[in-house]
Amino acid sequence: MTEPPLISVIVPCYNARAWIAAALRSVLSQGVGPLQVLVVDDGSQDETGAFVAQAFPAVQVLRQTNTGVAAARNRGLAAAHGRWVAFIDADDLWLPGKLSAQLAALQAQPEARIAYTAWQVWESEAPEPDPQWLQTLPAHLPGPSGDVYPDLLLECAVWTSTVLADRALLQELGGFDQTLPVGEDYDLWLRASRLTPVLRVPQPLALYRQHPRSLTRRAPARNWQALVVQRAVQRWGYTGPSGRQADPAAVRRALATSWRDFAGAQLAAGQTAQGWAAARQALQGDWRHPGAWKLAVKAAAQRLGLPA
Repeated sequence: MTEPPLISVIVPCYNARAWIAAALRSVLSQGVGPLQVLVVDDGSQDETGAFVAQAFPAVQVLRQTNTGVAAARNRGLAAAHGRWVAFIDADDLWLPGKLSAQLAALQAQPEARIAYTAWQVWESEAPEPDPQWLQTLPAHLPGPSGDVYPDLLLECAVWTSTVLADRALLQELGGFDQTLPVGEDYDLWLRASRLTPVLRVPQPLALYRQHPRSLTRRAPARNWQALVVQRAVQRWGYTGPSGRQADPAAVRRALATSWRDFAGAQLAAGQTAQGWAAARQALQGDWRHPGAWKLAVKAAAQRLGLPA
C-alpha cells in the first residue's frame, strides 16, 4: 500500500520551461517526505507540461486552459492529499532544509497551522545560484510571526513560495479568490491570519527569482493591493485575534503608498486620467506624501499638455 504524502507541493506554471527544472530539483532534494508534487500547467505554449512529464516522472502534471495563478493553485489544492500543502512558483527556488525547518516550527507550536520563511530576492537568469553567493546570505531576517494580521495590513509580509500550510485550513478558507487577478495570495494570508497564528522561520530558505520575463509589462486595471487591504479593514477592523492593533494612521499611509505606486504605473503606461485619479487618492490618504505630490504634478502637466 502506498504511503500517503506528508506534504503536497503545488507548482503553478505558465511558459516556465526555462526555470521549472531548477525549481523542481530544489523541491525534490528537500529530504522530507513523502512528497506529492503537483505541477499545474496553466495553458503554457512552450510545452512546459510535456517537459516536466518526461524529465520528472514522479511529478504529477495537471493541465488547464489559461485561467490565472489563483485557479491553478486551487486546481492543485483540489488534487492534494498531503497533511500539509506548500507552494512554489515555477521560477523560484527553495534552499536545503526549508521544509524541515517549517515542520519543526509547527511541531513546536501546534496551535499554529501555517508557517512561512524569510527569503532573498535573486536577480538572475541562471538555472542555479552561485554557491559563493549563497554563502553571503544573512543567517536571519526579522519579520512578523504569530498574530500577523496587524502587520499584514501594512504590507504583504508573507510570500507564497515560502508557505507551508495545513491542507484542512486552506480548504476551510476556500482557497484563493479567483476574482482577484492580483493580490489573491495577500487576501488568503489575511484570511488565514484570522484563524491561526502564522509562524515565521527567520532563515532565508527560498529565493525569489527576478528576471526580465518576470516583470509586469502592463499597468494593472485596479489597485488590487488597496482593494484587498480595504476589504479586510471593513470586515475585521484593525485588531488581530490576539488583541494586537495596527495603527490606523500607519495603514492609511501604507494605502497612500500603494496608490502612489499605482499612479506611477498608470502614468508610465500613458494612462493620464487614471494616474491623476490615483495620485489624488494617495493624497487623500496622506496629504504629506512627497511621492504622491510629485506624481500629481506630473499627471496634471500631462493633462495640460505641458512637459513634466
